[in-house]
Amino acid sequence: MTAVTGEQFELRLDTSSGGAVEATITEVAAGIRRLSVHGIDIMPPYDAGVQRPLGSGIIFVPWTNRVRDGQWVLNGEPQQLPLTEPKKHNASHGLLRFSSYSVAERTESRLRLEARVFPQNGYPFMLDVAVTYHLVDAGIEATIAVTNRSDAAAPLAVGAHPFFTIGDVEPEDLTVTVNVTTHFEADERSLPVAEVPVDGTPYDLRNGVRLGDLSVDDGFGGAVIIDGVSEHSVTAPDGRSVTVWGDENVKYWQVFTTDKYPGQSKTVAIEPMTAPADALNSGQDLHWLAPGETWEVSWGVRADGFAPV
Repeated sequence: MTAVTGEQFELRLDTSSGGAVEATITEVAAGIRRLSVHGIDIMPPYDAGVQRPLGSGIIFVPWTNRVRDGQWVLNGEPQQLPLTEPKKHNASHGLLRFSSYSVAERTESRLRLEARVFPQNGYPFMLDVAVTYHLVDAGIEATIAVTNRSDAAAPLAVGAHPFFTIGDVEPEDLTVTVNVTTHFEADERSLPVAEVPVDGTPYDLRNGVRLGDLSVDDGFGGAVIIDGVSEHSVTAPDGRSVTVWGDENVKYWQVFTTDKYPGQSKTVAIEPMTAPADALNSGQDLHWLAPGETWEVSWGVRADGFAPV
């Protein structure tokens, strides 16, 4: 039986320490379905025979998060995107969430997948999208490359939707640390209404908060970038940690906790984004890609303190 998320691409790297990093990438949405280091899951896996839970692992193109009412204006002309989050009357998570990617390059530890965004209602641009995953000794590195095949500059934001765990630890006992300086206050439709400092608020996660005590589905900005990289983590009581990082383009992060993920009493998504929710309307850090130009954004996951079994 064909998996609900299409072909499953298995990657493996035997590490210099004697263990292995393993990942499963899906044909649909170029998503990570499974990631483990030395036999320990660091992203919560889900069964290939079920619909992807909660957008787990998908790549966002050509916008991140949500667009209010699916509406925005291009050169004075109103645009209407499909309302893919009808309960909140939003366009959600871009245009490739349920699209198939084709294999452009594949080795035992590396995979490059490609897809095309065709001009359509609400987004009259053609984009070629390439997503490359590369296993490394401590985890995975990913690059999203977008090329504009249109005759006009295209507005663009990209990102991803990874969830995190440490498979042999009670999820509630993990500590979540997010190194950001601002929080987006949101309305009942999860759309931003103001960006405010996290200082002195429950949204200041820079010193770490126990996952069992955290309940958020919120956008954050002002990522602390050091040497061109921003880093955020989940940490076990024994000191092992899983870090998600983004390059200098990744200034925004969505943090989402849930007890609805299959097989997990609780888990957390820490989502790299190049622009906040509703950026097609606000214009905040929206990237305008010139005709023929390619834009690359990198992010990845690193496990520290994990020893081969």
